[in-house]
Amino acid sequence: MRYFQLVLCIICIAVFSMPLKAQENTNQNKFRQLKQELATPNVYRNAAGAPGHEYWQMKADYKMSVELDDEKQRILGAHKITYHNNSPDRLTYLWLQLDQNMRAKDSDSHKIATSEINDRTSFRDIRKLTNDFDGGFKIQKVEDANGNPMDYTINKTMMRVDLPEALKPGESVTFGMTWWYNINDRMQIGGRSGYEYFEEDDNYLYTIAQFFPRMAVYNEVEGWQNKQFLGRGEFALAFGDYEVSITVPADHIVGSTGVLQNPEEVLTAEQRQRYKEAETASEPVMIVTQDEAEAAEESRSSDTKTWIFKAENVRDFAFASSRKFIWDAIGVPLGGRTVMAMSYYPKEGNPLWEQYSTKVVAHSLRVYSKYTFDYPYPVAISVHAARIGMEYPMICFNFGRPNEDGTYSARTKYGMIGVIIHEVGHNFFPMIVNSDERQWTWMDEGLNTFVQYLTEQEWERDYPSRRGPAYKMVPYMKGDKNFISPIMTNSESIHQFGNNAYGKPATALNILRETVMGRELFDYAFKEYSQRWMFKHPTPADFFRTMEDASGVDLDWFWRGWFYTNDHVDIAIDEANVYQMNTQNPEIEKAIAREIEEAKPDITKMRNQDAIAKTALEADPSLRDFYNDYDRFKVDKGDKQEYERYMNKLEDRERELMENSKHYCEVKLSNIGGLVMPVILEFTYEDGSTELHHIPAEIWKINHEKVSKVFVTEQPVSSVKLDPYRETADTDESNNHWPPKNEESRFKIFKQRNYWSSGENPMQRAKRLGDD
Repeated sequence: MRYFQLVLCIICIAVFSMPLKAQENTNQNKFRQLKQELATPNVYRNAAGAPGHEYWQMKADYKMSVELDDEKQRILGAHKITYHNNSPDRLTYLWLQLDQNMRAKDSDSHKIATSEINDRTSFRDIRKLTNDFDGGFKIQKVEDANGNPMDYTINKTMMRVDLPEALKPGESVTFGMTWWYNINDRMQIGGRSGYEYFEEDDNYLYTIAQFFPRMAVYNEVEGWQNKQFLGRGEFALAFGDYEVSITVPADHIVGSTGVLQNPEEVLTAEQRQRYKEAETASEPVMIVTQDEAEAAEESRSSDTKTWIFKAENVRDFAFASSRKFIWDAIGVPLGGRTVMAMSYYPKEGNPLWEQYSTKVVAHSLRVYSKYTFDYPYPVAISVHAARIGMEYPMICFNFGRPNEDGTYSARTKYGMIGVIIHEVGHNFFPMIVNSDERQWTWMDEGLNTFVQYLTEQEWERDYPSRRGPAYKMVPYMKGDKNFISPIMTNSESIHQFGNNAYGKPATALNILRETVMGRELFDYAFKEYSQRWMFKHPTPADFFRTMEDASGVDLDWFWRGWFYTNDHVDIAIDEANVYQMNTQNPEIEKAIAREIEEAKPDITKMRNQDAIAKTALEADPSLRDFYNDYDRFKVDKGDKQEYERYMNKLEDRERELMENSKHYCEVKLSNIGGLVMPVILEFTYEDGSTELHHIPAEIWKINHEKVSKVFVTEQPVSSVKLDPYRETADTDESNNHWPPKNEESRFKIFKQRNYWSSGENPMQRAKRLGDD
């Protein structure tokens, strides 16, 4: 009775304590589906990750005239916007982006910028503290199609234009505005666009972007995407058609989004002929040679020329202008069309830019097209601009400048090639697959960095890619969790921006391709996503769902771990045990037992062989009895009879198992880091041969902390190695071995001359020493 009462008491305590534990008992299984995290599918975006049957998006067309003031470094412009309401909603106002306003003296970007003074504080840092640049748009007027003033409100980097009457579904409205702004000196105060001044020849190189008030995106996900531009979270933009007239000094060369409409007015007959030759050339053709560019540097034309460009179905527009530009081009056949790959660069970019830039552009177009879709635009341009890498439709601005003596380091060369690939690749993500950069940096930077890695590896074997391979993400992922944000963090709130938005998602996709899904399934699904969302606005859920839908692989566990947490990968081999089944056959088992017994070391026995001259038994044979001569490892009749009876009781399949000579290896694993991942084990056998076992991540589906698995082998396992090819980003390789293995580290005890610290790169050193 007392026992019964005790049980009741325990049950009562457990029942009454249940409400206190309820919150702790929520489903924490790492394989639970992403139902709560992802938006509910609807008629606009379906559960397969594709645009729904009622998907819609807005369109904004621009007709624009801008003038580059080379004396005062200003942009003056006027443009008309025709905004097409393809939504089912009535709109009473429109929102536009005023990105230049982040450079206004009273901008929030300046106010919220954190700063400190230490031994690394530079003059540039101090200049940023003062913020004396008169930046930001100067809006002069906003008017309707008939020239009537329109009401508008400027809220920092956003502007609301109030419509005199609601814009109904299916209708369009045209309005215009006039504006100007001062161009920032990129080399002094930074910026995605601006100018670089060349003191030695008193010239400017302008890279101009975010230079006009642009329509914000309106969709069913965010309504108006009017989140302020603070500097990190880039752009969300509507597609449209552009006609832009750009007036510059007559001795300038202009590269731009779109196709030049008036080459007869701005190019010489010889330049036009060279361009035509470039369309079918096998090597880049110089449209403007270095000699011509150097001659233009000395000129100071007081006249102007107007370059007219048209671009269809683009989300933005940018251009570059300078009298310093060398210009080369080559035609790239793609999908039955010829795309013009082109580069614009000052002489300071040579010899690197003439040798590599346009060929890298062409290579990038071919490789990206292979993994996504054929590049649909007519041109792709790389412009050399010191210290930046920035992208716009059909044109990008890229760093990579040699030393004045023409030499360059390997870092400069591969940095230049890498940034050109990356920025040209942005034509695909987000210029065409048009994600919301203001919310999710990783959707364009991460995906683009991943395809950049594939493109780099097709450029040169063993190309020194900075990002992509799993092991290169380890230092970041094993760092202080207080400074590691989940990938699914808004663009403005990310710790370690480059690692989080570029490196980690690129690494995650490479792991999916190489380790989780395999190349065939991944490539098909990734291309499906790219083609589904060409010229549309995808969300993270659309990407996640498409990758699963097109491959037939449940990846919710992967998205949850890699994108929604800051967990890391650290799987450990706790122990491994090698077994062989007991055959019950005395002829076999007793021989094995004898071998084991005889192999056991006994230090006392070893020393007593010499220390004891004669034992009592050896001195007096009368002490011997049965057990002195009994051999417990000798097989007798009883052993044989017992074995025969045992075998007769077994079924044929059981008897076959007993008689085989298989070996068994039990491996016990712990998940220390939190991220569940496939388990890749390499067995090394006694004869030195190896075998790889690839176990899907679902091995952790019941217990995500500890698992055990037994492997059947043909011969004994002598060692086990976890993740032998470093493909899971495991942050601690010291626990990846059985038997445990210490990784040897090397150290230096002497001083070594560092050529880098003296400013001498290997190319300069080779020249100095006369080496080839």
